[in-house]
Amino acid sequence: MTEKLVIIGNGMAPGRMLEHLFECAPDAYRVTIFNAEPRVNYDRILLSPVLSGEKSFEEIVIHGDGWYIDHDITLYKGHKIVEIDRAAKTVRSEHGEVASYDKLVIATGSAPFIIPVPGKDLAGVLTYRDLDDVEAMMLAAKSRGRAVVIGGGLLGLEAAAGLQAQGMDVTVIHLMPTLMERQLDPAAGYLLQRELESRGISVLTKASTRAIHGETRVQSVELEDGTVIPADLVVMAVGIRPNAQLAGEAGLEVNRGIVVDARMQTSDPDILALGECAEVGGATYGLVAPLYQMANVAARHLAGDIGPVFADQSTATRLKVTGVDLYSAGDFAEGEDREEIVLRDASAGVYKRLVLKENRIIGAVLYGEAADGPWFFDHIRNRTDISDMRETLIFGQAYQGGAPLDPTAAVAALPDDAEICGCNGVCKGKIVGAIGEKGLTSLDDVRAHTKASASCGTCSGLVEQLLSVTLGDAYNPQAVKPMCGCTDLGHGDVRRLIKAKELKSIPAVMQELEWKSSHGCAKCRPALNYYLVADWPQDYADDYQSRFINERVHANIQKDGTYSVVPRMWGGVTSATELRAIADVVDKFDIPTVKVTGGQRIDMLGVRKEDLPAVWADLGKAGFVSGHAYAKGLRTVKTCVGSEWCRFGTQDSTGLGIRIEKFMWGSWTPAKVKMAVSGCPRNCAEATCKDVGIICVDSGFEIHFAGAAGLDIKGTEVLGLVKTEDAALEHIVALVQMYREQGHYLERIYKWAKRVGIDEIREQILNDPERRKAWFDRFVFSQKFAQVDPWSERVSGKDKHEFNPLATLTLEAAE
Repeated sequence: MTEKLVIIGNGMAPGRMLEHLFECAPDAYRVTIFNAEPRVNYDRILLSPVLSGEKSFEEIVIHGDGWYIDHDITLYKGHKIVEIDRAAKTVRSEHGEVASYDKLVIATGSAPFIIPVPGKDLAGVLTYRDLDDVEAMMLAAKSRGRAVVIGGGLLGLEAAAGLQAQGMDVTVIHLMPTLMERQLDPAAGYLLQRELESRGISVLTKASTRAIHGETRVQSVELEDGTVIPADLVVMAVGIRPNAQLAGEAGLEVNRGIVVDARMQTSDPDILALGECAEVGGATYGLVAPLYQMANVAARHLAGDIGPVFADQSTATRLKVTGVDLYSAGDFAEGEDREEIVLRDASAGVYKRLVLKENRIIGAVLYGEAADGPWFFDHIRNRTDISDMRETLIFGQAYQGGAPLDPTAAVAALPDDAEICGCNGVCKGKIVGAIGEKGLTSLDDVRAHTKASASCGTCSGLVEQLLSVTLGDAYNPQAVKPMCGCTDLGHGDVRRLIKAKELKSIPAVMQELEWKSSHGCAKCRPALNYYLVADWPQDYADDYQSRFINERVHANIQKDGTYSVVPRMWGGVTSATELRAIADVVDKFDIPTVKVTGGQRIDMLGVRKEDLPAVWADLGKAGFVSGHAYAKGLRTVKTCVGSEWCRFGTQDSTGLGIRIEKFMWGSWTPAKVKMAVSGCPRNCAEATCKDVGIICVDSGFEIHFAGAAGLDIKGTEVLGLVKTEDAALEHIVALVQMYREQGHYLERIYKWAKRVGIDEIREQILNDPERRKAWFDRFVFSQKFAQVDPWSERVSGKDKHEFNPLATLTLEAAE
C-alpha cells in the first residue's frame, strides 16, 4: 500500500533524500512538498557564482518542474507551513492548504542571524541565504555604489567577492583578528586578506558594528571605535540558526535544533528531520556533505532499512571565489600533543600546514596551492599512519617515494570507496564505473552522469585524473584546453566571464581576461564575436572583420576565388516570379552553374566578387533574403509536401517548416544548424539526420535533435512528442537557444548534446515548462536585433560596414 509522505522544505537535503528514496523504494510513497520559496529545488552552494554573474539561476537548478511531474510529486511553491497537527497527522500552509501524512519530514533549514544593532531594519540591509537575497543584492549592485559586508566567514567573503564583481565598492567588517578563523589558521587568514585587498576589497578585522545609520534606507555603518563607513547596501553574514520553531510549536523535542537520533528520527515516530534544522548528537551542521549523509540515512529509514546511521565525519572547506585557491580540513588548532609541518613560499603566495598527532594527519590548511587537499583529507578520515612518508608529506601525493611521480599514480592507487566529490558524496568507484559503463570521455560527461564536480567544482582536477587513468591514451581533454594560444581560458570560462563581467566588446574581453595577444587570432576573434552577439544582442555591434570570409561577404567562396549565392527559399517552396528573377540574374551576370542544393534551394555558382552587390540588389527586388548558406546560423528547413498534397501526410509539414524558418532565420549559432520537417514516418525530408528534425504523426509532432550527416554520421535523439504546432515551435526554439547559450564556437548540436547530456537537455526542454519558456523568451528577444537581411543592408547602405570587393580580407581559413 502506498503511504503519504509530506516534506516541509525543498532544499538540497530533502531533494537528495528523495533521489535515494526513489532508487530504493520507488513506489512506497505518494509525495507532497511544501516549499516556502516560490521555486523549485536549486543548488545553494552555487549562489555565489550567481551573485558574481558567473552562472544563471537556470544553471543551478537541481530538480526542474519536469522532475516533480515524472515522480508524481505534488509541489506547493510559496507555501510556508504554519502548523503541524500531530494528532490529526496534518500540516497547514499559510495559504490554508492542508495535507495529511503517514510520514512527515521536516527540512526547514536555517535562518540568518541578525545583529541586534540600531538600523538593522532599514531598507538596504540584507542577509545572504537564498535566491531572493541574491536577486536583491544584484539589484542593489546596479547602482555601482558602496557595500559593507558584516562577517568575514565563508558566506561573507563570497558575498563580498560577488558584489565586487558586480561593480560595487566593498568593505568587509570582521569581529575576529583574521578572516575565516573557524576554517583557517592566522597565517592563511592573513594571506587571504592580502589577496582580497589586492582585488580592491577593503577588509577591517577586530571591528565591531555599533549601528547602521540612515533615515529611510541605509547610508552608513558605524563601528565601535567611531569609524563611519558610507554604505548603500549592508549584507549581514555572521552566522545561522536552525529553523526549529515550527517543530517546537508542534511539541517535538527541540534544543538548538530539532533533536533527532542517528536515523534522523524525531521524538515522534512518524516524523523525521534533516538538514540545517536538525540536531544530531548535540551538533548541527551547515556544510553539504553531512547534510547529504543525513539525506541518505533518512531515505533508507523511510524505505524500511534501519541499518544506516549518521556518523559525524570530518569535513573540508573551500572558498568559492574565482582565483582563490584555499583548502581547509580537520582540526588545525595548536596543542602540546601535536606537531606541525609547514611550507611557506612567500614569492609564490603558497602556504601549507599539516597538523599531526601520533603520526597521523588530523588537520590541513592549504593556501595558494591546494590540489593535494583531497589527498590529505583522505588520510585524515582514514587515520593513515604517515611515518614512512613524513619527510616528503608536505609536498603532496606526487612526491611520495622521494621523487616526483606521475600525479595520476596516486589517484589510481586510491580505493574504490575513496571520496572524490565531497559536496555530492561521490566515490572513486562510482565515477570509474560510470566512465566504463556509459562510455564517458569528458569532465562534462562525468558531471552529467555522476554529479561529481557539478557543485563547487573544486574536485575537477581529481575527476580529470580519473578519466586519464581509466581511459589511458583514449582520454582527450580537449574540452578543457584553452580556446587558442592567445589565452589560457577555455571556451566555457570565456563565455562565463563575458556574462559575469558584462564585457560587451572584443577589446574589453581581451583587456579584462588578460589576452596574451593585442589583437587576437583567427581562432579566438570569430569565437569572441559570436559569444558577444549571442550574450548581448541589444548592445553589441557585430564585428564583420572578426568573421570568416563567407560570413563577411554573405556568399560561399569557391576554390577558384568566385562565390556561390544561395537565396533563401522558405521551406524549399518557390514561385514562378522567384524563378524568373533567378534566371534573369544568371543571364545578366553570366553565372556559369546553377544547382539545386540538398536543402531544397537554388545555388548560383561562379559569381565574381565585384558582382556580389549587384546580384544582391537584383535578387532583393524579387523579395529574396540571404539564404545564410554561408552562416553559423539556421541554414535550411527542409520539408516534404505533407498533408496538403501527399496521401500519406499526417500534418502540414510544409507550412510548419516555413513557419519555423521565418521565425528563426537570422540568429547566429555556434555552428551551422540544419532542420527538416517530414509529414509522416516515411521521413522523405530526412529529419532524422538533422540538427533538429520533426516527424509528423497522427497524434502530433515528434521532435528529434542531435543528428549529423557530414564527417560524422549519426541518427537523431528523440526529444519527445508534442500535440500542436505552437508547442513544436516553442520546444524547437527553446532547444536552439539553450544550444546558443551553452555551445562552444564551431561545436555542432550533436557534440554539444553529448557534452551536456541528452537527459539534461530533455529535462530542461521537454519536462520543465518554466525553463523552456525562459529559453524561448530569450530567443525571441534576441531576434529583435537579428532578423536583418545583410544583402538588403549592404545594397541600401544602412550597413555601416562599407563593402569593398577588392579589399584584402583576413580570416579566410577554410571552415
